[in-house]
Amino acid sequence: MVERVVIIGSGPAGWAAAIYAARANLEPLVLEGAITEENRLAGTLPLGQLALTTEVENYPGFPAGDLENYLDHAVAKDRRQIMAPHTGHGVSGPELMELMRQQAVNFGTRIITDDIVKVDFSKRPSKLISLSGTVTEAQAVIVATGARANYLGLPSEEAYKNRGVSACAVCDAALPRFRNKPLVVVGGGDSAVEEASYLTKFASRVYMVHRRDQLRASKIMAQRAQSNPKIEILWNTRLDEVLGNDREGVTGARLASTAGKSATIKDASGVFLAIGHTPNTAFLEGQLELTDKQYIKWTTPQRTFTSVEGVFAAGDVADDYYRQAITAAGSGCMAALDAERWLAAQGIE
Repeated sequence: MVERVVIIGSGPAGWAAAIYAARANLEPLVLEGAITEENRLAGTLPLGQLALTTEVENYPGFPAGDLENYLDHAVAKDRRQIMAPHTGHGVSGPELMELMRQQAVNFGTRIITDDIVKVDFSKRPSKLISLSGTVTEAQAVIVATGARANYLGLPSEEAYKNRGVSACAVCDAALPRFRNKPLVVVGGGDSAVEEASYLTKFASRVYMVHRRDQLRASKIMAQRAQSNPKIEILWNTRLDEVLGNDREGVTGARLASTAGKSATIKDASGVFLAIGHTPNTAFLEGQLELTDKQYIKWTTPQRTFTSVEGVFAAGDVADDYYRQAITAAGSGCMAALDAERWLAAQGIE
């Protein structure tokens, strides 16, 4: 059997694509990813990066409130049983992703919990080979495998993820734990300056931790950081350990010197990593044109087309700029519509 539309990935982009493709009667198949230790360590388990996030305050339609009864009725019982109790703060990342997944299922989306490890886009139908060895053929493919934030790999960093350790200031800065508190940003590029600058809207002070004696950021961005009275750049310094406790989460950071000086400790309620993202494109093995940062290249303005006809890309796997759940979901909708119209043009309905 040749599928009309196969979606690889299960973050906001993947489920939005599935919802729109299913409503177009394309009977989409989603390969949501495998549940393996390798994926857990890499942060690439099913449901995407949002499932690793606690509070979500900036996704439209989910203000703070008690969603408990709604979740009990909206999400399938077998999935609801494995979800943590609702906190009442707002919607959590796992809750939002389960709701998206359920909505796609309600419209007839089929789901396989497996990884695609190899593809053949050299001819149609495309061939997708999974971790379990299954070969799936598809007329149209939507790649929505996302990107994962880079971390340093410190045990303390892992211990306090979502309890003060973050890789997205825009996502998390407004949370109560960070307001009017000192924060640490690790990194020295444009992204680090952007994160630090954004955090100054909420933090009492932002410490930028950088290994060298000058920023890697562009001159205009470096000047922006150095002239901001709320930002203090700690030169020749690296993050050695995230400090905290079970009750408060992150309480500070131990910083080591790269210039032979003594270690220091900074009080902080949050540590933000701004050392880049890695798009999940390795499995493509060069079959789609990528950018210099290894993101899938959109080849047509305002469209989700890739370098291969009939293959579309959505979400953070092709977006190294916005990296937000709502923009990922929007591009997932676009990819489904692009795929539907492309299939119609091929006479495939």
